[in-house]
Order: sequence, then C-alpha cells, then structure tokens
Amino acid sequence: MNITLLVRFVAVAEELHFPRAARKLDIPLPSLYSSIAKLEDEVGSPLFVRGATPTKLTGAGVLFLATAREEIAAAPPAAAKPVAPAGGKAKASKGKGRAPAVKGQPKPFKKRQGR
Repeated sequence: MNITLLVRFVAVAEELHFPRAARKLDIPLPSLYSSIAKLEDEVGSPLFVRGATPTKLTGAGVLFLATAREEIAAAPPAAAKPVAPAGGKAKASKGKGRAPAVKGQPKPFKKRQGR
C-alpha cells in the first residue's frame, strides 16, 4: 500500500473530519476524498461511516488504523528535497546580440546607414 494513502487515512481517523484533515495535510479536499476511496477499494471494505452524523470509523477502520500506524512507523523516512543554490544569474541572457557593423559597407536594404 502507498504510504501517502496511509498517512491521509490516519489524519482523517484522528480528526474524524475530512475538511480539518485536508487543512492539516495541506491538500485539497477532493484529493483527500479520492485517496480515502482508493484506500477503501484496496482494503475491500468501508473505513468510515459518512452521512448526516459526524464521521466515524467502522469496525474495519478501527482495526486498520493500528495496521496503518505500524506501516507508517516501519516505512523509511522520506528523502530530503534537493536544495537549490541561492542567487541567480548576474545578467539575463539577451541572445547573441547585435552583429558588429563593418565600416565602409552599407547595410543591405537600408536607405541611410547610421553612424
């Protein structure tokens, strides 16, 4: 199973509220709903009771919560994101620039050559 799905499941199980869990994870709410639906498909049973009443864990959800926490703890830590060096270019590239004008030869198709 994907560790990301397990982390999202544990966050919802702790909050028992999908919007609060989405804010805690800093992800969009529809993404959280689809993650939980995908996890429920993998497990094969519903993990939450949703409806007019507050969100609750099902029996399978309670059992799966302990397994999810164990798998998250056993997973290797996430690799650190590479840090981009600070600063930037000293000067923006502006292409090759203007070709030097050769004295004594007029530019083609020009009425008057600049000095």
